[in-house]
Amino acid sequence: MTACLVAPGQPQQARGSDEKEAMMEQNESKMKRIFGFELLDFRSWHRFVCLLHRPTDPASLGVFRLLFGLLMTIDIPQERGLSSLDHRYFDDLVVCRFPLFNFLKPLPLDWMYMVFVVMWLGAVGIMLGCCYRLSCLMFSITYWYNFLLDKTSWNNHSYLYGLIGFQLTFMDANRYWSVDGLRNAKKRNADVPLWNYTLLRTQIFIVYFIAGVKKLDADWVEGYSMNQLAGHWLFHPFKLLLSEELVNLLVVHGGGLVLDLTAGYLLFFNSTRPIALIFVSYFHCMNSQLFNIGMFPYTMLATSPLFCCPDWPRPIIRRFPAFLKHLSPLTEAPGRSASCVYPSDTQGGEGIGQQPGSSRAPHTRRQQLGAAFLVLYIAEQFFLPYSHFITQGYNNWTNGLYGYSWDMMVHSRSHQHVKITYKDGVTGEIGYLNPGVWTQSRRWKDHADMLKQYSGCLAQQLRRYNIVDPEIYFDIWVSINDRFQQRLFDPRVDVVRADWSPFRKTSWLMPLLVNLSPWRLKFEEIEKTLDNQTDVVFIADFPGLHLENFVSEDLGNTSIQVLQGELAVEIVAEKKNFSLKEGEKMQLPAGDYHHVYTTSEQPSCYMYIYVNTTMVQFEEKYTRFVELQEKIKNGTETEDISPELQTVLDGTENINITDPTLAAFVRRQRKEEEYARRKNSTTLERFTRFAKRKHFIFRRSFLMTGYALRNLVFGRPPVEQLVEEFEFASMKFAENIDRESQVKTEDHAEL
Repeated sequence: MTACLVAPGQPQQARGSDEKEAMMEQNESKMKRIFGFELLDFRSWHRFVCLLHRPTDPASLGVFRLLFGLLMTIDIPQERGLSSLDHRYFDDLVVCRFPLFNFLKPLPLDWMYMVFVVMWLGAVGIMLGCCYRLSCLMFSITYWYNFLLDKTSWNNHSYLYGLIGFQLTFMDANRYWSVDGLRNAKKRNADVPLWNYTLLRTQIFIVYFIAGVKKLDADWVEGYSMNQLAGHWLFHPFKLLLSEELVNLLVVHGGGLVLDLTAGYLLFFNSTRPIALIFVSYFHCMNSQLFNIGMFPYTMLATSPLFCCPDWPRPIIRRFPAFLKHLSPLTEAPGRSASCVYPSDTQGGEGIGQQPGSSRAPHTRRQQLGAAFLVLYIAEQFFLPYSHFITQGYNNWTNGLYGYSWDMMVHSRSHQHVKITYKDGVTGEIGYLNPGVWTQSRRWKDHADMLKQYSGCLAQQLRRYNIVDPEIYFDIWVSINDRFQQRLFDPRVDVVRADWSPFRKTSWLMPLLVNLSPWRLKFEEIEKTLDNQTDVVFIADFPGLHLENFVSEDLGNTSIQVLQGELAVEIVAEKKNFSLKEGEKMQLPAGDYHHVYTTSEQPSCYMYIYVNTTMVQFEEKYTRFVELQEKIKNGTETEDISPELQTVLDGTENINITDPTLAAFVRRQRKEEEYARRKNSTTLERFTRFAKRKHFIFRRSFLMTGYALRNLVFGRPPVEQLVEEFEFASMKFAENIDRESQVKTEDHAEL
């Protein structure tokens, strides 16, 4: 059956035309069995609108609405940050912020809690299907306000949540298993237009397919984007057949590429959907363990059934036990809805709103506008990931804003060296700032738009310290996908006065030295020749620039070797200069500064090779302490040892240790014991730790929100009471439950 049928009683010429169409429908019935529509549905705008508003079972959409709302109610205290809102938006907090539009400002803290309350209540309303349109608006408006307020927290899945919330606002997702359906019989178990499913399915298809297209990048195909992931325990079964290198190349990168490119297609067709459901479910379950990405894997799992037959929940619900029937949604066939366009009744009856004798099923102007909006929205979603030629100011080494491009996990970065220099515009006094001062994020280091905002904020703060008309310079070294460490921005440019526009290229962005990418194979060869105590850092720099570096006294054996180009190395304390050509190397003194100038016409490439002698000495002492500890336990130790060492090796706790080496030994041993304890934990113990973490997050969210609402209604109590309430809300029980979620340090420290 096509989406719209023509009514009888029409002119002979029209009837002859319809006979031809009927023949075409018979020939194209196979297409409808496969795709669910005919080519005839696209022959005219009228048929297309009818197709989009074809009555469809609301069951699957209603289940998705419930699951999405549930996941958002869980997500808001966690990844949206309700549990830590006071740390981010404390009223007296001096911090640089990074909104998309500079006029966006956070509300006072208590009102920010109110924003999150509205967002959370909106998510609950979506879940229950209660005051559905209002709930969608409550969730979407507050969600997008919070999203646009902080670019540092942007990612693809946070963007996706906002899109789904926006889409649900226009859908009839409360027609099944909803409170609105209980209150209004017209909304209870009523048909929904087909476009409700079309829009969500297309959005999820875009997420998969565009992510796959982005993974056609050479770095992903060659296995450089996530080459550390193969070491995770989830990939151990694959190592029974493949080496870790092949697991990285074929399973992590190859498997991810194939799945993203094909998942949307495989989910669409009935014959391939069962296989697709198995693979995408396995994929998202793995992601939930591999990455700290909140509710995203579970949200994607919730979207998979949208590709199934819309009535799939009904046969399942019919099998529920009798005592659950009164809590279960309806299993009867859905009723008619004014939102849909129905074909004419073949027995001579009329469809909803059908006029007698009309030649085709009618549709309203609202339905036509809805169809036009659907087409424009889908076109925009396909276009937006490739709109970087418009928003050129947001292009860095990777294109576009961070969130809507669906280039998930394609680029990994490590930062070797970050220096912020300020200069008084009047006196010329030069000083240095700690990287990240007055910020709560590290994302600013990789994006020119954030760097521009950060420089303006730093200049404003420096004026409070009597720095007049400050100039700010950034020297940021980054390696992307295991390339050379190189400068991201020109360190000679005062970013406060630098020109930046969202629609023009950033002139002070340094180019990525893509032509040096083949050196990565050489890196692997060099690293294999080094022992476990020796580390190496690969550097590339531009002609006319130089690197200022300091070799810590811990690094007692540090050398620099030229791989390509020519260098001039200046030892600052000795006031000596040394020229180095390709293949030459020299030792660098520890505890002193040196400058490395690129003197060749082409970019230079060199490497630091160093040994952390302090760490080597500690490892030797640690091994000796472990051996002594074993001998003491076995009663075979005859050597005289100090009382403090004896106490430590006996395992006595709560003692004051004065020897820094012994203190480091105790800290490391406790960490190893804690790691072993967690690794060998039973399932019950793991679940208990998980439950405690979640209990802390939700408990703190509830308490701090309650305090904020109390403050708005009755005013703030004395400071002493606020301090007590804060300490009570922040109290953790039994053990430190956030040890695993502490922020990791940078991949490399400065030499």
